[in-house]
Amino acid sequence: MSRFKLYYFSSKSLRFVEARWFKTKFAVLSLIMCTLVLAAGLGTNQFFDDYLGLGIQKNKALVAENAILRDQLRVFAGRMDGLRSKLTALSDEGNHLRLLVDLPKLDMDTREAGIGGTDERVDFGISGGVNRMLNELRMNMTKAEKELQLQQASYRESVSQYDENREMYPCIPAIKPMEGFYSMNGYGMRYHPVYHQMLFHEGLDIANEVGTPVYATGDGVVENAGRTAAGLGVMLVINHGFGYTTVYGHLDRVLVRPGERLKRGALIARSGRTGIVTGPHLHYEVRLHGVLQNPVDYFFDDVDYQKIKEQLASAR
Repeated sequence: MSRFKLYYFSSKSLRFVEARWFKTKFAVLSLIMCTLVLAAGLGTNQFFDDYLGLGIQKNKALVAENAILRDQLRVFAGRMDGLRSKLTALSDEGNHLRLLVDLPKLDMDTREAGIGGTDERVDFGISGGVNRMLNELRMNMTKAEKELQLQQASYRESVSQYDENREMYPCIPAIKPMEGFYSMNGYGMRYHPVYHQMLFHEGLDIANEVGTPVYATGDGVVENAGRTAAGLGVMLVINHGFGYTTVYGHLDRVLVRPGERLKRGALIARSGRTGIVTGPHLHYEVRLHGVLQNPVDYFFDDVDYQKIKEQLASAR
């Protein structure tokens, strides 16, 4: 098979001469021409906003958008970290509020149980770096939302407890019911002066003259009033609610009637020496859910009874 050869007429030698390196030169020239044509075409395509639909501009835009997206994700991640820090500070303040209203703190175990279960990762079908950043942002947002819900629930519980406390505190038997002398060791096992044996003394004795004013130690309702067959003689029982009841014994006179609502500091009786006694005094008991308490634990010895009387009078 003969090779293709190209000849041209030489004016110098006046004969046909074979054209050497024709293929190579032709290939190089063709490549240059194609490159020029392609460059001109791409330039024209760009000039007319990717008229041919090659996607060059779009790819450049996507690369730029991807860079902006990464930067914005970093910004949002930083802001989310700041939000999480504020939520942590809010949690500390919330625990302080819970302690003030007599509720247990939300410890770390409770908080983790409330905001856990948020490590599920999602494949968004994009590059690994952006996919990872989106998952971290998503998980942080989910944790922040759960933390906020937990704090809202804690706040509502604190407000509810505060409202209950506002109703309960006036009912706690928190003052000494009568002026007079008492022994700090008057409650509990002691030698009974009448029966001459060791017996458990269920309350506290406050000694004073017959007719000394006796006051309600907390808001409540008179449950029983009058003479009893027990050794307390004339006695009075007040139900304060919230599990609190108080008993006033050895009275001379009762000044209130069963069912009557009372405020702390209200005059309820006059002390006496009825029942089994060796001298005039008030026998006073405090019970919480039926369990005897040491009344001394509820006393304020600096009670100004006259001031309480004036406050009750002005409140009417």
